[in-house]
Amino acid sequence: MPQNHLYILTGASRGMGLAMAQQLLKSGNTLICIARSTSPDLATEARAAGITLEQWQQDLSQGEQAAHKLHDWLSAQGPQAFASATLINNAGVIPRIAPLSASDADDLAHALRVGLEAPMQLTAAFLGATDRWKVPRKVLNISSGLGRRAMASQAAYCAAKAGMDHFTRCVALDEATKPHGARVCSLAPGVIDTDMQVQLRGADPAAFPDRQNFANLKTGGQLTSPADAATRVLGWLERADFGANPVADVRDA
Repeated sequence: MPQNHLYILTGASRGMGLAMAQQLLKSGNTLICIARSTSPDLATEARAAGITLEQWQQDLSQGEQAAHKLHDWLSAQGPQAFASATLINNAGVIPRIAPLSASDADDLAHALRVGLEAPMQLTAAFLGATDRWKVPRKVLNISSGLGRRAMASQAAYCAAKAGMDHFTRCVALDEATKPHGARVCSLAPGVIDTDMQVQLRGADPAAFPDRQNFANLKTGGQLTSPADAATRVLGWLERADFGANPVADVRDA
């Protein structure tokens, strides 16, 4: 049996995604990163560690392109190539912070394509291409508490994450009927100190009633660093009961 474990990670160019990529660069792993930009530093780290790393530069608002490429790549590997295979749908964007009545149609479409459409397309490609693989397969969707709690002026982001949660529930039902079905989970990673938090704290208070709450998280030291959040998320991925609950939160016991 091969001892090499495959990880496919979106949104790996910054924030928690980059931290996860760095932590996955260890012996016995092959890592494919799909993001808008590549990271020379990540490539350097991979070479130094002797790890196979591919960085696919892709705008995930055109998720079908990434999905076709992923399906073809996986199909070319064959069922005996890896000891396990994991897809981590981490990429997401927030549109301009404003009530839906003041939102731009193109901006909304972009947020939904990156945050919901692309994860569904990539998950379909991953599961379809590996359906006959008998090795352990996992899909980890990075969700948010905002998929489970409404917030003014962020309808598209909240809707994308709520959709991610629910499509994960559906996929879990699909895979449960198969003899070697994948385990899937939509996981809220907690509140992380990223560029997205900067955007929320910097929003116009008149357009974003929750602005002060996000500012208080920062001043109160309640934000998790990207590195710590990545450690917790990857730790959840390795739990023996991963996927038992298809919608979860890292803060759950």
